[in-house]
Amino acid sequence: MDIEASRRIRNPFLQTVYEHHTNPIWDRQRLTQQFPVEKWYSCDIQQFPEHLQHLFIQCCLDNQTEVFLDKSYEKSDWFFTQMWHSLAKVFLGFVMSTTSVNGLLGRGSMFVFSTNQFRTLLGISETWKADHLLDLGAGDGAVTQQIAAHFRQITTTEMSPTMQWRLGQKGYRVVNINEWAGPTCRYDVISCLNLIDRCDQPISILHDIHRSLSPGGVAIISLVLPFKPFVESGALQNKPSEQLNIEGRSWEHQAASFINNVLLPAGFTLQSFTRLPYLCEGDMSRPFYSLDDAVFIVKADSTGIEHL
Repeated sequence: MDIEASRRIRNPFLQTVYEHHTNPIWDRQRLTQQFPVEKWYSCDIQQFPEHLQHLFIQCCLDNQTEVFLDKSYEKSDWFFTQMWHSLAKVFLGFVMSTTSVNGLLGRGSMFVFSTNQFRTLLGISETWKADHLLDLGAGDGAVTQQIAAHFRQITTTEMSPTMQWRLGQKGYRVVNINEWAGPTCRYDVISCLNLIDRCDQPISILHDIHRSLSPGGVAIISLVLPFKPFVESGALQNKPSEQLNIEGRSWEHQAASFINNVLLPAGFTLQSFTRLPYLCEGDMSRPFYSLDDAVFIVKADSTGIEHL
């Protein structure tokens, strides 16, 4: 891209159009040249203790992930829609959280794993079916849709009113965040994706997940590393009231710390884990956004919960 030529264009809209046609980051065919795609999935397994190394599952860029990226590139080129979203976000951001703004505008859908990656992590076949899925903090339901076909019943939770509305549009049952962990509530699979680092009481949620799993049930827990927790409160970002003891600086060290200092004391047994990109649809500035996710498949240990 000719940076000087871009700077000479004074009209912001024309400058954006010019950059979309000249900056290589907008060229879908050059994805692997412009973004560290291999790093999205890479892991130095030798940094983990030996008893954890064999539980790591290597994933890669697959077809469903490619489709999500295709749509992200396409939507980022909808100039007038993106301009409207940018303008609306500025004004709505004074009274609504970023999540609620995205839900209202129908933007910023997320992608954590594909259907095939989900099956690989759980070790299940295409025909595997379970009774009840609980998806905590389900957002707009886009991630839920990747695995919905494997369940007869789906329950979701979501703090954002506009995201609750989006979940209802997709036909998912939405319950209050204080109702899913009742004494009679049991689930075959509980999905808790990128919620632990965005909620006020992550330890309490992990304990509730442990108590709410059916015998033999599994939980899918993911969080972004490096670990930087905060809680959305309107337009503010606050510190959570419960702190997780996650140590280390690299992705590998923090993932191992989360297993040893959080998951195991919370009464879980690790079944498998992997590294995946946590993808989000882009805007006028970037075709998509990506964070480094750690995804863990765990079962409730019958020995119970230790003090975290």
